[in-house]
Amino acid sequence: MSFKLRTVLTAIFATLSLLVSLTIGYIFSQKSFLALETEIGHSLRGTATQASDKLDRFMWSRSSELDLLGRMAALENRFEPSEIQMLLDQLQDSFPSYSWVGYMNPEGKVLAATDGILLGENLSERPVYQEGIKGKFIGDVHNAVLLAKLLPNPTGEPLQFVDISFPLKDTNGKTRGVLAAHLSWAWAKEVEESILTPLLHEEKDIEFFIVSKKENTVLLGPKDWIGKPLKLTGIEQAQLHKSTWTTERWPDGKEYVTGIAHSQGHLDYPGLGWTVVIRQVQSTAFASVSDMLWFNIWSGLAVTVLFVLIGWCVSRKIAAPLMRLTQVANELRVGEQVQIPENKGFSEIEELSRSLREMVVSLKNKDSELVVMQNLAHYDQLTGLPNRTALEFYLEESLETESVNHTLTFLYLDLDGFKRVNDSLGHQTGDVLLQKVAQRLNALSLDKGITVRLGGDEFLIVLRSVGSNPREEAKLYAEEIIQSLNKPFVIEYERIRIGCSIGGAEYPTNSGNPSEIIRMADEALYESKRAGKNRMTFYSDLKSDR
Repeated sequence: MSFKLRTVLTAIFATLSLLVSLTIGYIFSQKSFLALETEIGHSLRGTATQASDKLDRFMWSRSSELDLLGRMAALENRFEPSEIQMLLDQLQDSFPSYSWVGYMNPEGKVLAATDGILLGENLSERPVYQEGIKGKFIGDVHNAVLLAKLLPNPTGEPLQFVDISFPLKDTNGKTRGVLAAHLSWAWAKEVEESILTPLLHEEKDIEFFIVSKKENTVLLGPKDWIGKPLKLTGIEQAQLHKSTWTTERWPDGKEYVTGIAHSQGHLDYPGLGWTVVIRQVQSTAFASVSDMLWFNIWSGLAVTVLFVLIGWCVSRKIAAPLMRLTQVANELRVGEQVQIPENKGFSEIEELSRSLREMVVSLKNKDSELVVMQNLAHYDQLTGLPNRTALEFYLEESLETESVNHTLTFLYLDLDGFKRVNDSLGHQTGDVLLQKVAQRLNALSLDKGITVRLGGDEFLIVLRSVGSNPREEAKLYAEEIIQSLNKPFVIEYERIRIGCSIGGAEYPTNSGNPSEIIRMADEALYESKRAGKNRMTFYSDLKSDR
């Protein structure tokens, strides 16, 4: 099938404009998505941190107030129930968050209490007494037990409290009782409202959670979540890094942008390990990005229509001189005497033939570059020695010239003490040492053979011998290598000594398979290592020893 140039160019213009518009729109939308996600995430994290700080400061304030009340009672060793009762009533009047405050004697009997609740009762079996008699105690949120029936509860919802208690001691350090308080958990909802109310004026679908440290149980949040465990990766991260934000799938299957802050306490209040979680549905958070994406799509379509018109006009201008050249070519083909017209305005058409000639020259240069690159691929970049690829080519050529008297001796080299140099002086020094070893091996290399770096500190030398005693030649050559490498190297003013262990195998004496010969030489090398290093062992000798 063939198409007119104008049609093709117009289609190309339309396709490219559409792709560019959609790509740019998509990229901007993604960038906007990431920027908005980061902004919302940081905002929710900051809000969660603010809420966590409010919770900690509130608990610290109540704890300090109760502690101050106890100090006032102990200041003059005045532990009269009537006087303490007056202090308790004043405290509750000033801070309604105290649902109940009481004073117990050392045996746990309540001697003074706000509103007379539990007065005369023995609370020695309750945690608020048992922990408070030991020292300052702040308990986590729990349901009311004794107070549930005694305190007013107009909402009918289960009452929850936070306990604070500590021992009262006189000036001599003797324990005179326990001061305890139950803080109403309702104040946490006030914190929630103070945090969320400004947000809800600007955002939608934002929810607030307080999660306890114990089993990550939800203490405050939507009714369906109260008392249930909340397992989120972000909560575990926040408990390690204090605060974070994340976008993750919640147990209800929806994606939420979630800000999380872990309670760190305030001043001498260590905190209860609560985690504040604020979330927003991802689809709601990124509604503006979705609107922008659709705007970009419609804009891209409009731009595409415009570019189709532009492409049609441009393609006509480009196709016109080519059509004239085609007409002239047809006239020349039938033998008419015509001149090729000069086409002004498009230098590309005028320079077409010259570009073709330059292209041919460029292709020839590319061929030369490919040859150079192929040569580079045959050499080790660190040492400049031939590599495994070069070894394969060498063996292919050498095995093609195989004859009865033709012997290839494979010498497998491994440096003794190289690892010690690497570990003590560093890999850079080790690399320089390998380069110097390669230089010495090159200085000893024979015309009929190849010296290859296999990797690390392992080298392979293939000797090509046509003589009566190739093994003796190889042995003498190996001794020269060992003597050369035993001489000290000087690298950055450090005098370094290493050794060299060598294993040898012969082709085709030991095997007709080159890979098997290399394996045999490697095995002989390890025999040299076991025998004390810095020596040469042939595979044939290894077999005879066995």
